[in-house]
Amino acid sequence: MTCACNIPLTLLFTVLIPGVPVYACTPPERPFLPTSREDMRTYADLIRGDFEAYIADVQDYFRCLDEERTRVFVEAKEVSEEYGRFVEAVE
Repeated sequence: MTCACNIPLTLLFTVLIPGVPVYACTPPERPFLPTSREDMRTYADLIRGDFEAYIADVQDYFRCLDEERTRVFVEAKEVSEEYGRFVEAVE
């Protein structure tokens, strides 16, 4: 008999739970704004680009959250139905 005592836990999860999708919405990182007006002027194009990218990324993030909420709502309904079948089976 082989002992799995030395197998890392993450490897076990990878092997035991194949194909399980990972859902994660990662919020965008807030853009940096220098406190100095001189720095703002010097790096205006870079800062503008960072803020525009943030706005686009935050919209993607909100869409992701909406999609995740919808997915979890459907999953919760399915789990509730499965639990109902389970309760009926054990009564």
